[in-house]
Amino acid sequence: MRAVVYDQPGSFTVRDVPTPEPGSGDVLVRTTAAGMCGTDLHLHEGQFLANFPLTPGHETVGEVAAVGADATDGDGGALSVGQQVVINPNSSCRACAYCTEERPWLCESFAGIGSSTPGGFADYVLVPGAQLFDATGIDLDLAVFAEPSACIAHLMDRLHPLTGCSVVVFGAGPTGVLLTQFLRMAGASSVVLADPNEFKLSVAALLSPIGTFVMNRHDVPGSMAALVEKFGAFDVVIDATGKAAVVESLPQVARNGGRIVYYGVTDESDLVSISPFEIFRRELTIMGSFTEVDSFPDALAAFRSGAIRTDGLITHRYPVQDYGDALEALRGDRTAHKIVITP
Repeated sequence: MRAVVYDQPGSFTVRDVPTPEPGSGDVLVRTTAAGMCGTDLHLHEGQFLANFPLTPGHETVGEVAAVGADATDGDGGALSVGQQVVINPNSSCRACAYCTEERPWLCESFAGIGSSTPGGFADYVLVPGAQLFDATGIDLDLAVFAEPSACIAHLMDRLHPLTGCSVVVFGAGPTGVLLTQFLRMAGASSVVLADPNEFKLSVAALLSPIGTFVMNRHDVPGSMAALVEKFGAFDVVIDATGKAAVVESLPQVARNGGRIVYYGVTDESDLVSISPFEIFRRELTIMGSFTEVDSFPDALAAFRSGAIRTDGLITHRYPVQDYGDALEALRGDRTAHKIVITP
């Protein structure tokens, strides 16, 4: 089978590798679509728990190709050849202190398909059955957003309650657009999406009743002041850009007593300056939200309810052999919204 293989950070080839065979409890999945996101750029650089040699791809939809003995899906259901499934890439040991505290996303042995083990940028991927979820009847172009939506569902749990809250999301990439919809579903009274890219903002506004704000990428502090002048300060402030200059400025748009969420993935070397006195005096809460382990059922339920729309988000599709072109588009093409790798 063909697969993207990194032998070391920054160095990959698309080459033939042996097709894995499922053992007991495992399932071989034929990839039908695998989404790319900013995390893949960090993996390219050897960050974000990357383990080499590496085949990335953590947002994967596929069809069951072969089922190992005793394999069942994440809901304990039977699996059949040809069934459409989505892959939860994340797993935990279920035995450490964090797992027994019901916080498996902080597990000391946390592992990810597409970072710790081979992922979906390949013709086939081998997956423990317990990390598969039935996606029968869900349109492929929606199903490919299951993993980022599951991560957002986890954040919604952490932010509960949101009823009546005003929220601003920075970053109109696919994650930011999904965030606005989940926030409205969770009861936020108003949601504003801020970004320098007017095209992405216009797509988002067609999918959900939100406010939009065009930022000046060369004057982040000035944009923050203009944002508050237009909408007022916010109860919840979420960064989905991963840009240190944006993260550093988030307290400027938070109400006293507000919550600030670091959700975008910054470079591991990035540092920001904050005023401890301001956090103390204004009683601000700063929190991170890393990933999910058990939130796929919530994301799929939202899909099946019709609450989440992704029309127009996928702008670029590349076959796996053109992964290099896809990576360049992800890195620098401002017309690229969601990029999907296909067989």
